[in-house]
Amino acid sequence: MMSKGDRERAQAKAERDAASKAMLDNMAKLKALRLAREAAEPPRPAATKKTAAPKKKKTDGPAPALSDWLASQQSGGRRT
Repeated sequence: MMSKGDRERAQAKAERDAASKAMLDNMAKLKALRLAREAAEPPRPAATKKTAAPKKKKTDGPAPALSDWLASQQSGGRRT
């Protein structure tokens, strides 16, 4: 004889199994539809890769020394 807890666990497992089977069936159906659609459409041409233009660096001169930069930040009102 099954207790109430055993019956609830068995029912919950059956519900999970049914939900899992429904999801797997739906996935299989969608995959079949996708494969059929891909087989029906003409093949697409291969995508060509675009090359990016070379990036230009700013050459305003050498970067200021860290101490000079920190001094300018402090004199500009920044204290962090």
